[in-house]
Amino acid sequence: MIKKLFLNDNFILFLIILNSVNIFIGGFDNGSRNDFILSLVDHAITFLFICELLVKLNEYGKNYFISNWNKFDFALILLSIPALITFAFSVEISDLSFLLVFRVMRVFKSFRFLKFIPGIDNLIRGINRALKASIIVLLGFIVYIFIIGIFSFYLFKESSPEYFGNPLISLYSIFKIFTIEGWFEIPEKVTEGLSALNSFFTFIYFIFVVLSGGILGLSLVNSIFVDAMVSDNNEDLEKKIDRLETKIDNLLNQKKEF
Repeated sequence: MIKKLFLNDNFILFLIILNSVNIFIGGFDNGSRNDFILSLVDHAITFLFICELLVKLNEYGKNYFISNWNKFDFALILLSIPALITFAFSVEISDLSFLLVFRVMRVFKSFRFLKFIPGIDNLIRGINRALKASIIVLLGFIVYIFIIGIFSFYLFKESSPEYFGNPLISLYSIFKIFTIEGWFEIPEKVTEGLSALNSFFTFIYFIFVVLSGGILGLSLVNSIFVDAMVSDNNEDLEKKIDRLETKIDNLLNQKKEF
């Protein structure tokens, strides 16, 4: 009976949803007593997930790891075990600061919900196909961000150190501009105190950055990515059309023979 329960996907889905709701409620100020109860429920669910893992390993053996989803589940459950250990042995966060990371890792259990989403396998295949198709464009776009970021650092590190004070901050600022976030406030901040002529060329420079990276660059990356994601449907349609044309040709040939 217990074995069937842990092999039942509906029961596991219920535990995942309960775990997610529990973690969400636990983010509020519920009082020490309620927080302890929520923590107890969370770790009890972790224990049930470990039981599920052991049951499935015993049931399927090495075949359990054939499925990528099972590998994903295995990794997420392992990540949540340290938090269970710290709770079971009453180890306080103040004792070892790195244990805080273990507590945070328990949230990863909610990611198990992904495999229950209808059509998730097709979606993942589409994303994988899109990443492969657009990898060169993505790398080119990253290199372009790097070049513009470093160039902007040397141009504006003195006039606007909060946005271009070092190469890393400069890269982040350029990325913000590329995503059309801060595309007007950053240039305005940079041009404060500059002469009219310098301000003019600075605005021209940032207009070029927005057009080349924010509009043309991102549009190119998005179009290639989306086109690759839906190409599977186009390929199926093309195959059907080819088969239909073949059948029509065969029928026409048969008609000519008669």
